[in-house]
Amino acid sequence: MEDKVIIKFDNVSFAYEASEEDTAATQVVDGFSLDVPKGQFLAVLGHNGCGKSTVAKLINGILVPSAGKVTVDGLDTADDDKVTDVRRTVGMVFQNPDNQIVATIVEDDVAFGPENLGMPPHEIRKRVDDALKAVGMYEFRDREPHRLSGGQKQRVAIAGIIAMNTKCIVMDEPTAMLDPHGRQEVMDTIQMLNKERGITVILITHYMDEAVKADRVVVMDKGEIVLDGVPRDVFKNVEKLKSLGLDVPQATELAYRLRKAGLDIPDNILDEKECAEAILAALEVK
Repeated sequence: MEDKVIIKFDNVSFAYEASEEDTAATQVVDGFSLDVPKGQFLAVLGHNGCGKSTVAKLINGILVPSAGKVTVDGLDTADDDKVTDVRRTVGMVFQNPDNQIVATIVEDDVAFGPENLGMPPHEIRKRVDDALKAVGMYEFRDREPHRLSGGQKQRVAIAGIIAMNTKCIVMDEPTAMLDPHGRQEVMDTIQMLNKERGITVILITHYMDEAVKADRVVVMDKGEIVLDGVPRDVFKNVEKLKSLGLDVPQATELAYRLRKAGLDIPDNILDEKECAEAILAALEVK
């Protein structure tokens, strides 16, 4: 049985309208097609300006296609009557957590979405408590958000999405402004929501070590998909990724250089342990 598709791009194009400075419309996404199965953890990579943030906004109905069609759990994002349902299905988490927090107390911020949906107070209370527990922030429920670390704020933003019972979370570089500890907090939360709660996750990132943890990696360039597969298959295309201005995981880079230097090791290494074992095995053969 084929996995149920929750996000579908069908030959989608999008161009930003001409401005006073730029008289020509800017084509950002061109003939873009993508199916995301329910429950998948998808990482989207690409250099700045490749169209990945535009794709994120098309999923949530912030933008609508110039051509083609985007559907979210069967809902057409271009249908004005369905926008609210689309945003109940897909939540967005952006780069700067300070821009997403609207209340002066953590639990009030998480309650904001369910309140806007007109839920009864007892249901809101339950959802807020469950969401904060899910991201490990329940003990901070009475805190002022500005007293939290960047990673904690981002987890509060994610809790606000969970409280709305979304089936899918789209994250546009959610760890870009965080320190390594904050990044780890957010990544642990993302993986838990995906594996334990079955929430579909679409993560736009420029950190290769985050993309490695995904079920699937899509690489974009000039508004199109140029690589699509499991991390092990995508990251072995080292020269292709470098030509697109992208890095690869450190262990993959080391293995690539050793292979070029003549050491017989696999081309699909992703982490340090695999790399060390491959080097030892190759040296023993010699």
